[in-house]
Amino acid sequence: MIDHGGAPSGTGAIDTDGSTTAVAYAARTMPQSSREPLELTRAAARALDEAAQQRFGIPGIVLMENAARGLADLVASMTRGESGTIGIVCGSGNNGGDGYAMARHLANRGFAVELIAVRPSRPGSDAFTNAETCRRMGIPFRAWPERAGDTALLVDAIFGTGLDRPPAGPELEAIQAMNASGLPIVAVDLPSGVDNDRGEPLGESVRATATGVTVAPRPAMRLAPACERFGRVTIIDIGSPAVLLREFGQASRLSE
Repeated sequence: MIDHGGAPSGTGAIDTDGSTTAVAYAARTMPQSSREPLELTRAAARALDEAAQQRFGIPGIVLMENAARGLADLVASMTRGESGTIGIVCGSGNNGGDGYAMARHLANRGFAVELIAVRPSRPGSDAFTNAETCRRMGIPFRAWPERAGDTALLVDAIFGTGLDRPPAGPELEAIQAMNASGLPIVAVDLPSGVDNDRGEPLGESVRATATGVTVAPRPAMRLAPACERFGRVTIIDIGSPAVLLREFGQASRLSE
């Protein structure tokens, strides 16, 4: 089932149990200005981000901040007032940066949050800036695979749309451990290990309870077997100009 109602402020929710048909996907995700649902391939998502920054002058860290706010709304909506720590598992890139920024918003709302860094972020990057802010706020950091004993929910902020190779090393170990935890998992942009374009896992992949996808749907959301990894999907508005989705988005190929 796909439902745009009842989403957190600033988002549109797509509830799916992994069995959504292409017809239902088309009917419910169709932009008002188009007869075809638009989605972003890996290359299109990258080009859209670059255009937002270079042509429209929106700093990348602003886009990251907007994504983090929407993701924090999604995570908060899933806690339903339950106690326990939210464990945010962060990779080294922008996906991890979204996780660090989200942690700050959740901590400001009074949630118990801890950060689990699979790899450190590159100094000078937007992800590094957000990680450093979290440290200065006193948000706990743990070295993977440690996590709090009262963890109630995990956030997968390891890999995003750009992944084009099988996970390996500590990232693979983190994916395997999250899947084995038995805890609800919220994925950032894509469940880590899923190929954005081909609709298949690149080896081991996160099995998410919910996924916050930025800007627009992705091909993997409607293609088996990857569609089974997303859980409930929420589209997160990050403030990129709508004209860019019309420029870079492609019509869904529903016959696949």
